[in-house]
Amino acid sequence: MLLKEYRICMPLTVEEYRIGQLYTISKHSHEESDKGEGVEVVRNEPHIDPVHGEGQFTEKRVHLSSKLPSWARAVVPRIFYITEKAWNYYPYTITEYTCSFLPKFSIHIETKYEDNCGDNENIFNTDKNNSEREVCFLDIAYDDIPDRHYKSSEDLRCFKASIKTGRGPLKEGWREKDKPVMCSYKLVSVKFEVWGLQTRVEQFVHKVISDILLIGHRQAFAWVDEWCNMTMDEVRRYERDTQEATNEKIGPVAPTICVSEVSKPSTSRSAPSSAPTTPVNGDPPDFLNVPKDRQRKKSAPEMLTLPELRERSHPK
Repeated sequence: MLLKEYRICMPLTVEEYRIGQLYTISKHSHEESDKGEGVEVVRNEPHIDPVHGEGQFTEKRVHLSSKLPSWARAVVPRIFYITEKAWNYYPYTITEYTCSFLPKFSIHIETKYEDNCGDNENIFNTDKNNSEREVCFLDIAYDDIPDRHYKSSEDLRCFKASIKTGRGPLKEGWREKDKPVMCSYKLVSVKFEVWGLQTRVEQFVHKVISDILLIGHRQAFAWVDEWCNMTMDEVRRYERDTQEATNEKIGPVAPTICVSEVSKPSTSRSAPSSAPTTPVNGDPPDFLNVPKDRQRKKSAPEMLTLPELRERSHPK
């Protein structure tokens, strides 16, 4: 398991970010979804936790299929999904991701929000985490994101000042100078229990997660004029309407594969989606490239396929 703590500051208050987060996740999921592809909302309902009190539980299925890069499509079944379960007790949340095709793969994200510039050194109050975790500050304005996700309208360095809040663009040192400022603290553990690949896969997944966190938080501030005057009731209504539209946009999805069931979290857990879901794409990591001079085993299949598809491709 590879553990990292990400700290992402925003030129917002914690209460403002609560609205912006819900709005951004819903809008982003809708924009990234298409027929048979995207984010399907399975459950979104109130949840009461004995420790954290009243909150919201959501379960989503992220259908990837053709959105995967070519190297990934070659080694996984055509139909699979990622399950996202989130418990939201704002300003404390928990989000968990599991994969229908990889039962030994999981991501666990514990999030806390505070009105500061990321200077709380032990916000999760665990000595073990303190000694093992790597702290990573992410700057929504000046850290690089993949070129394929870049939009000039979301470049916060040249972002036109918000009409409704007067904030922006973000200059060098904005985290220490601008007011208000809040920080999203995310304790992220990635687990891939496959001997020989564990370390490299977990490092690769953390790189993808950091890109997703940057893109999602950039969008939340770039879209501030769209959501800053909303009340909680209004953004919840927007969330419901958008989720219904997104499910209709995706349409009926093909039967999925589930290798194993994941045990339910204890009742002391809780939290919502801590970041918008972004399809993973791009070139394969170096460790997945097969050396050209390596002799192939004649018994090795060309690619992994479902039994049903193999029968179709080899008619009797």
